Amino acid sequence: MPSFTDPDELLTRVSDDDATVLGPVARRLVHGNPALIHRSVHILVVHPETGRLLLQKRSPEKDTHPGQWDTSVGGHVNFGQSYEDAAIRETEEELGLVVGLEALEKLYTTRFRYEDESENTATFLCLHAGPFVPNPEEITEIKFWSRAEIEFASFLACPRGRLLR
Repeated sequence: MPSFTDPDELLTRVSDDDATVLGPVARRLVHGNPALIHRSVHILVVHPETGRLLLQKRSPEKDTHPGQWDTSVGGHVNFGQSYEDAAIRETEEELGLVVGLEALEKLYTTRFRYEDESENTATFLCLHAGPFVPNPEEITEIKFWSRAEIEFASFLACPRGRLLR
């Protein structure tokens, strides 16, 4: 399994509309080249009793967005993986949670286009209270947040966004 900073990790390159897999592409090539559209996943972990959303603070050693608050779990889809397989893998790698497909609900897919990177991202919901074992190479802090403490328009606008209290 490649580490999170492995520049030769092979990701899934896709067409703009995400309908066609174009082949593998090395991680080192996609960061800095918005023409190389690749897949990623986000998992939003919501506490089933309090309705709070778990967010992670990214390690200062991350190659993109170091030290910033981010979704509960996020990562790339490796070449040959489905969005669902990547979500299950990333949830275990980042939070130490071993979950099956039944624990994940696909919410929506979003296209992110930046001047340095392009991703098609599937977002999943996972209702879980923990315990969590954050990977210290990836995460420096985790915290549950209330709806009043954060603004997360994509999730709040989807039908399951009402879970967040």
